[in-house]
Amino acid sequence: MSAPESSPDSSDGSAESSPQGAAGAAGDASQFTSLSTRAARQLTTTAKTEPQMQAITSRWLLKMLPWVDVKGGTYRVNRRLQLRVGRGRVQFDQNGADDIKVIPETLTELPSLRGYSDTAALREIASRFRVRDVRAGQVLCSAGRPVREAYLVVHGRFTRYSTGKYGEEQVTGIVTDGDGLGDEAIGRDSPVWLNTVRADTAAVVLALNWDSLARFVERTPSLAAQLAAFAEQQRKPMNRKGEADVPMQAGHVGEPVLAGGFVDYELAPREYELSLTQTVLRVHSRVADLYNSPMNQTQQQLRLAIEEIRERQEWELVNNREFGLLHNVDHAQRVSTFSGPPTPDDLDELLSMRRKTRVFLAHPKGIAAFFRQCNRRGLVPGTVAVEGHEVPAWRGVPFLPCSKIPIGPDHTSSVIALRTGEADQGVVGLYQTGIPEEFQPGLNVRFMGIDTSAIMNYLVTAYYSMAVLVPDAAGILENVQVGRTAE
Repeated sequence: MSAPESSPDSSDGSAESSPQGAAGAAGDASQFTSLSTRAARQLTTTAKTEPQMQAITSRWLLKMLPWVDVKGGTYRVNRRLQLRVGRGRVQFDQNGADDIKVIPETLTELPSLRGYSDTAALREIASRFRVRDVRAGQVLCSAGRPVREAYLVVHGRFTRYSTGKYGEEQVTGIVTDGDGLGDEAIGRDSPVWLNTVRADTAAVVLALNWDSLARFVERTPSLAAQLAAFAEQQRKPMNRKGEADVPMQAGHVGEPVLAGGFVDYELAPREYELSLTQTVLRVHSRVADLYNSPMNQTQQQLRLAIEEIRERQEWELVNNREFGLLHNVDHAQRVSTFSGPPTPDDLDELLSMRRKTRVFLAHPKGIAAFFRQCNRRGLVPGTVAVEGHEVPAWRGVPFLPCSKIPIGPDHTSSVIALRTGEADQGVVGLYQTGIPEEFQPGLNVRFMGIDTSAIMNYLVTAYYSMAVLVPDAAGILENVQVGRTAE
């Protein structure tokens, strides 16, 4: 006896296998007196948006930079001869609380050792430093006392003090991680400390005995020559910015013999080569042929790829070690917050370090931290109009968000101040226009062909860089605490 044939309504896993499934899938037709919306959608087309992307930001840095067309692919920044050598930051190798050593090669960041290439001598100097713990409130050195040691700050915050006209203490600066103290005494007879340095927090420093260093210099001719050349250079006439001076005379009467001279230039000016960000965009030919209504698939793919490239471009302009702002701002243009959070006093100090500051850039959380300090003081920051937007400002300078400025694991960030434009010897962006198959200024899209899988390939490239024309064109407020402090 054969099995009965399955009817169309028998159980086969479909929604129609039970009354409950039918009701869940399409509803009971007897409940409707007109066509349902679900059925009606089969005869219409839904309204669609273009593909959305969460990672798009305002990219204010790209908007605020004046862009210079670099036809040769390289941009040379010519400057006057600089006699006062800039100070950098040394780095350390730490393998425990008491095993801390300075990386010898980074000692060349100190002005007196800039350009020194004897690695063996640098290693010997590094080995002579000794670890020392400093408690909060301890005085590391006192003004007027002889210099007996040089110091490198491994971790912690110190404040420089000087004595005012009437004996009061005046704050003259902040010393933090990687800074050095004492090497400025090189070339002076019986050097003394010019400022008192006191620890604001518990700190760790590396100390180098001055007499020990002097004995090593005596038996190392190359190091002695390096320090002698540095001391001689510091004695040459220079202007307040450390550039080679031009002899001048003013207020004279009669016919005195005028001093003559010339404006000297750097013999090895810095050159910036254009960097790039690239990607290969792949689109299947079937998708490009058939699925282009109402939006062109290739154009939408290209639009989002370019947005991602521009985001990475701004990140590079901030963080790239070769030309990014965070790594190329002169040490003399870096200041630390006095108390941690960014206060109006800190922004005023950063603003006072240059003329014609055009913009402040900070992480959005850094801006929020600044506003909290303004609220505590009862201050209301103003606003200015920038490209049709009302944006917050301090002292008339727009305060713009830049999420590419990082926040460190210790919840600290930075605030960047810029003067922009070639005419003002500021910061400029670099690109080249007129490149083959240009899609946007400085960005091109080149068709690379169709492979054996019917995939079309497009090479998308953006060429760019950034140049700081003179050191005071950019400044950074460092160690900005962005976390909320307990009330």
